[in-house]
Amino acid sequence: MALAFGTLAVVLVALLSLLALERLRDSALLPTLRALPVRLTGARLHALADSYDPGRELRAEQRARELLRSCVNEEEWSMYCELGFLRVNSTLAREDCAYLLYPHKPILAYVPACGLIVGEYCVEFPDHTRPYGSARLPDADDVLAKWMALAADERGLIEQANMHLPGRQIRMAKARRDLARLASWEREHQPRPAGPSSVPAR
Repeated sequence: MALAFGTLAVVLVALLSLLALERLRDSALLPTLRALPVRLTGARLHALADSYDPGRELRAEQRARELLRSCVNEEEWSMYCELGFLRVNSTLAREDCAYLLYPHKPILAYVPACGLIVGEYCVEFPDHTRPYGSARLPDADDVLAKWMALAADERGLIEQANMHLPGRQIRMAKARRDLARLASWEREHQPRPAGPSSVPAR
């Protein structure tokens, strides 16, 4: 009951604030109120506007894609461009497992032979060097960081990551759809066997 009254009070305060702002809109006091924050923070806003570059994120992603392309092989690069993720086979002994690497999503572990989804390994690679905006790496950099971490120390990464059951962050329907897309992509990109050589009749 107390929670209901508390929620009602919050909603009532919000509605009264909106009504007060509507009345202020027609009054002569509103232009003064609007100008006040501009005068107080005008220099700071001007500095922020000068430093903001809307193309910065786009250029960062382009550089990240170039770096990823220089590190992975042609097949992996084509896979990332066409599917939006990378597949990495496990190198651990007695592990018939592979991983799908998504940008800013957990590493999805599955069994290629049967398509069984094993779980999600949550890892994060924030960019602590960026003096502005989000600390998230560009998408291609995040995928490359996971790819490099698996290549350098797969066991250590898997043991330190938070493991969750399938479906925690990546929906099962999406995971199954992506595995089907991957299987189709691999069939299309399999090297075709050379046909019988035709020997001209004499």
